[in-house]
Amino acid sequence: MLVIGVVAFTYSYAQQRAITERGKEVVLYDDGTWAYLYEEDALNSQISTNSNEFKRDKKSSFLLKSNRIPLGFYLDPKEWSFQKSSDNPDVEYDLQLRGEDLYAMIITERIEVPLETLRTIALENGRQVAPDLKIVKEEYRMVNGLKVLLLQMEGSFQGIKATYYGYYYSNENGTVQLVTFTAQNLFPDFKATSEKLLNGMVLLD
Repeated sequence: MLVIGVVAFTYSYAQQRAITERGKEVVLYDDGTWAYLYEEDALNSQISTNSNEFKRDKKSSFLLKSNRIPLGFYLDPKEWSFQKSSDNPDVEYDLQLRGEDLYAMIITERIEVPLETLRTIALENGRQVAPDLKIVKEEYRMVNGLKVLLLQMEGSFQGIKATYYGYYYSNENGTVQLVTFTAQNLFPDFKATSEKLLNGMVLLD
């Protein structure tokens, strides 16, 4: 079994912050780099919206429900095994593609976070585990009627190069991060399977 560092993109604010001369708040990293904390206007102009509509696959017949927020995740039970997470209280469910080195985690919180801010938090906290983590793809998508942010991030953990590919969504009921991860060299083989799982995210009544 491949061992990959699980980057739990939760709401930690331990990094140092500073204010620029123009009044913008930035995050300072230990390696000397920095990033804007709030750059909604810039992000909205930079992140494109995918014109396609994404819907759950017909074979994704099992509905895995969150116990924290009114969201569910349709998956193919023949493909995926899952269990409640016992290692990280922020992770509600851990998943694994049966017999393969593709993993996923469902992180839920009962607070609303703007997607632009969630993007920055995910990258900031991910770098605590994988200091070289970077975003290689990002776009907004409409998934089963929900506007989500897709992030594909790459970084290394203890010499293992990993790809994190996930959906980020938030509304007045809470926030979810549904993230798949595997080794970078395996991701092309698993991308379609990852997409199938991600596109099972639905809002529950």
